[in-house]
Amino acid sequence: MSDTLRPSDSLKNVRYEIRGRLARRAHEMERMGHEIISLNIGNPGLFGFRTPETMRLAMIENLRESEAYCHQKGIFPAREAVVMQQQARGVQGVSAEEVFIGNGVSELIDLVLRALLNDGDEVLVPSPDYPLWSAAVTLNRGKAVHYPCLPENGFLPDPEVVESLITRRTRAIVIINPNNPTGAVYPRAILERLARIAEKHGLVVFADEIYDQILYDDAQFVPMATLVHDTLCATMSGLSKVYRACGYRVGWVAFSGRLRAAADYLGALELLSSLRLCSNVPAQWAVQTALGGYQSIRELTAPGGRLYESRAVITEAVAASPFLRLQAPRGALYAFIGIDTDVLPVDDQSFALDLLEQKHVLVAPGVSFNVPYRNHFRVTNLPDAATLRTVFQRMGELLAAYASGARESPASARVVEASTRFK
Repeated sequence: MSDTLRPSDSLKNVRYEIRGRLARRAHEMERMGHEIISLNIGNPGLFGFRTPETMRLAMIENLRESEAYCHQKGIFPAREAVVMQQQARGVQGVSAEEVFIGNGVSELIDLVLRALLNDGDEVLVPSPDYPLWSAAVTLNRGKAVHYPCLPENGFLPDPEVVESLITRRTRAIVIINPNNPTGAVYPRAILERLARIAEKHGLVVFADEIYDQILYDDAQFVPMATLVHDTLCATMSGLSKVYRACGYRVGWVAFSGRLRAAADYLGALELLSSLRLCSNVPAQWAVQTALGGYQSIRELTAPGGRLYESRAVITEAVAASPFLRLQAPRGALYAFIGIDTDVLPVDDQSFALDLLEQKHVLVAPGVSFNVPYRNHFRVTNLPDAATLRTVFQRMGELLAAYASGARESPASARVVEASTRFK
């Protein structure tokens, strides 16, 4: 009998490098006393952002009502608040019965796929993607088929290419808008075409809209559920990003479109929700206050607001660099930056490793987001402007060292050696 305890084979093709070996190495360096600027995760609370006080008060005032399990779909006031938001946006036919509250959108991604997929079923997922979608498809016995959202096309999908990837095994399409990691905000014409393709082929539309109100300049957000009518649409959002409440772990999915034809599927989803009893109750009391109250995110994303100004620092720094390229993000909390390999041949993982070891800055390499190219990396614009100026100064120093032939490759080797201790 082997002394080695092996993990499940179901994890062989599951990756989540945003919290992978680079992040583990950064944590190790922090334990050694180094100060690391971590730009790998969009976690507002770590950068001084606060959840609105009214949401905290709503939780405190309802603590007595939070000690028992609630309904498996969530408390009624929270679900009804989601319904009212959907109705205000022009979504028809949604009631509280079609809303499920989860422990963040992350849990709901797993549940909606588990209720849908059989062995070998395919799900269309954008590339680049938020990697949890690809991982969750794999964990639930499906196959993630990535449709390209190319840098030269502004990271927007080509509906004709998307449709060409559909097979008899395709069950659903994932649309992340505003997009993580690129910050692209999809125009109505593209979303309408994707809606018609999904209806034509009977695909479930999973609309990941967690960044729905984080928009810059003249960007316009179009809710996918307002366009999808003749198939099932699942709109997913939560408190984490817009309301800076990641630790509350409150997300929701609201179903619209062909609800009657999806009755068995929704029943299966309720069964799965029942098996985990319910989601975190205290934080659900913040939903009604959040959605119905003052939307402070607009101050942060308007000119002069902290998110707007931090984004400006990123775009200006990239524009001033002879080595970096960027499609300016129009939404969300990230920039997906490219290294011009015609000027400086370097791959994303080596760059990220060296940036961490030599400059104490942690970014997420592009390969983390299921792209075939190897010259991009993601940063978040959550730090203040001064911190981001420091970051890009350090990046510039490293890239200039590469260009002069002074790249310190042993740093990457040390990271690889250190990372093996965490496998």
